Amino acid sequence: MGVTVRSTNNIPRLKQVLRRLEGKEIHVGVFGEDNYQYGNDADLVTIAAVHEYGTTIRPKNAQYLTIPIAPEAKGKRAGDFSDLQPIGLDDGNGVLARVDGDNIQPVFALVKSVTIPERSWLRTGFDSNVDNIADKMEDLIDDVVNFNIDPDTFLDAIGTEFAGMIQRHMRTITSPPNAPATVATKGSNKVLFDTGRLVGAIRHRLE
Repeated sequence: MGVTVRSTNNIPRLKQVLRRLEGKEIHVGVFGEDNYQYGNDADLVTIAAVHEYGTTIRPKNAQYLTIPIAPEAKGKRAGDFSDLQPIGLDDGNGVLARVDGDNIQPVFALVKSVTIPERSWLRTGFDSNVDNIADKMEDLIDDVVNFNIDPDTFLDAIGTEFAGMIQRHMRTITSPPNAPATVATKGSNKVLFDTGRLVGAIRHRLE
């Protein structure tokens, strides 16, 4: 009677799996190639960084910044309006407004600078979820070494999960609150949310 002997040595296959994992990095955040143009000179990466760290913005080629303070000014420049008059400057802050007799309708604030406070969504999102994503990795790694999950599938799943955690964390941020002018323009006091493009741009990539 013949006997067939099959090798159960999975060590070479396991080494191959581990080599595919070695040196791999999962990056989560907002990436430059998304390049959503907001205004003239800021994309989503810039906007994401401004909210993450805070900053003070000053005019580069003008005396004042024009800050929308009316819903109709959202996403527009002062130059898009032909009927605005400056009020209350005298080397200080003021407004660009529609003036009809005694009726004054401010459309843009004119300011020397504006400070956007730090609203960390990435660092705090990482700190809040790093233990959770470590648990997720621990849950799945056995399937990887037992050849039930492809290494690339494993890495992609972890990245997708972590990006989702950061997105959910961003939605919980409520402080510092929006400035009154921002609330008036957006029509809501939801911090870090307007069009939803920023949170939608949070994703992962493997390197």
